[in-house]
Amino acid sequence: MNKKVFLVVMAALLSSKGLLAEEQPKHFTGEETVVTATKTINSISNAGGASVTVITSAEIRASGKHTVEDLLKGVAGIDVSANGGPGSMTSLFIRGGDAKNTLVLIDGVPVNDPATTNRTASLSNLTLDNVEKIEVVRGSLSVLYGSNATAGVINILTKKGDGPMKSYAGIEGGAYGTYKINGGVSGKTGKSAYSLSLARLKSDGFSFADDRNPRIPHSGNTSEKDGYENTTLSGSYSYELTPSSVLETTFRFTDASVRYDESANGYTGDRFTYVWPSYVANPAGMKEQHNDSRQYVGRVAYKNCGKVIGNTLFVQFTNEERTDFDNDGVKTNTFTGKMQEIGWQGDIQVTDANMVTIGLSGKNESMNYHDFVWGAPLIDKSVLSGNIWLQDQWSVDNLKVVAGVRYEDNEIFGSKVTARVAPSYRIGETVLKASYGTGFLAPSLYQLYSDYGSETLKPETSTGIDAGVEHRFRDNLRAGITWFRSVYDDRIDFDMVTWKYAQVAGTSKSRGIESFIEWQPQRDLQLAMNYTHNKTEDPLGVQLVRRPENKVGISGRYRIGKSAAVGAGMQWVDERKEVASAKDSSGTPVGKLPDYFLLNLNGSYNLSEKVELYGRIDNVFNTWYEEAWGYATAGRSAYAGVKIAF
Repeated sequence: MNKKVFLVVMAALLSSKGLLAEEQPKHFTGEETVVTATKTINSISNAGGASVTVITSAEIRASGKHTVEDLLKGVAGIDVSANGGPGSMTSLFIRGGDAKNTLVLIDGVPVNDPATTNRTASLSNLTLDNVEKIEVVRGSLSVLYGSNATAGVINILTKKGDGPMKSYAGIEGGAYGTYKINGGVSGKTGKSAYSLSLARLKSDGFSFADDRNPRIPHSGNTSEKDGYENTTLSGSYSYELTPSSVLETTFRFTDASVRYDESANGYTGDRFTYVWPSYVANPAGMKEQHNDSRQYVGRVAYKNCGKVIGNTLFVQFTNEERTDFDNDGVKTNTFTGKMQEIGWQGDIQVTDANMVTIGLSGKNESMNYHDFVWGAPLIDKSVLSGNIWLQDQWSVDNLKVVAGVRYEDNEIFGSKVTARVAPSYRIGETVLKASYGTGFLAPSLYQLYSDYGSETLKPETSTGIDAGVEHRFRDNLRAGITWFRSVYDDRIDFDMVTWKYAQVAGTSKSRGIESFIEWQPQRDLQLAMNYTHNKTEDPLGVQLVRRPENKVGISGRYRIGKSAAVGAGMQWVDERKEVASAKDSSGTPVGKLPDYFLLNLNGSYNLSEKVELYGRIDNVFNTWYEEAWGYATAGRSAYAGVKIAF
């Protein structure tokens, strides 16, 4: 769909009074409570100058999406690139930073995998089951979270037990042989609160090698379906020890398996065989290539909330296990990444207008890698780090300032100091805000010690700055715009010439604007729109790969009576520079991926207080597009399900 058609559809949506919706979020044009921006409980307006987006539980339900990555694609300042369908390798970029510059948390526990090549988070297997809300904070937060938080932080917060016991069960099915069954229970009894969810998702999938791309070979090269399975168990438990203290635990376990395709000659295919002097498609061979993975996430915390001082002691861990198999079904390698952290946070309410927070922790990260094909030496490495940080939140009349400093000591790279200041100022219904932060990103263990790494690598350093304004025109209408600029020095990237990870000499930059508008023209109708402009440059002034300069997202919800709701979401993504190795079947470099427009619809109907029917249609216009060259995306696809409460 071209840009003119996109604008016509967008105008029609904004003028419609009966096209959209789902259950009303509690604070659609109001304020949400957030914890990620300051590690303390605040409303968004009291989080200083932080750029925050909160995706509420109502918005999650309305979307009908299964995974975190699909939900994040519509958020301002975020770009997502997947190498295929469900379960495929996914990269997420905040404000033009690399995927490794974003830290992902589950209930505050970092889930960036120490065993991945860039120490990124495995978003592909993060489902939305048992998720209460997602907080996205854009901008450098190294002062609070250390390495990997140089572009932003995404915190996935799961549901907690409250009130009388509630339980549910659901089943869903749809396109590509997809089905999902799930169920859960939550509640509070006496001093105990609990929540438990179990979900099983399975899809026959489609070929990751794109059978709709006319510039790559077909004839058996793109015919095999790449299926996906995911079983996720998630829960929490808390016990009130005293009126002012509580013991909390949270855990999440995921067991997943995905089939995927090979890459050669600059594109992807079901299977390739080397026939001198190059690789050729081999549709007659076995096609058993797949990846099996398991993820364990856990946290235990003791919290004591006094009138003046609050204390939190915590122990948390992650364990990621991944095994790859080739097309002949032979195990090729295993990766195991582990993280253990113990820490303390103290919150001191100095005055009603001043809170000082002190934190310290020790962390151990390890990577175990075994190559069964080439006989490469086993990599079994770990790194210890310790940190102490200080944050001050204070306000004077309409001025709110959050400032902090962090000292971190890494046993490989020594000590690093980062700092951040984020002020905001309210003038009537207008809020002026800004933030400035420094950050660092240590090389991953894979980048240091694998055959593709180098022990001479040093940390990246970065600086992020933004400034913006938000204004509430009426109770039902607010808008905002933020300018940002991020600078990365000594950026670590893969060198296609040496086939090694190397430091990119010079400075990489990104700069742009993020804007939004939220409007509730009537009680049952809500509309929202965001626009992101992001110009990225490497040290030579060349655009960074897979980051569009422009992106527009529009969503809306409309409730029909007391029982029905419908919704829609639209997204336009500008063209993007592709990696230099991407070529078509004739060997011609791809250069850029074309822009695309998507329309998704969803709806629900309550048969009774206990039974809900719901469904969605993704990619209504059956748009052909790719997020990575040669890798397929889903065409028009419909899904429907039923949820029963007990």
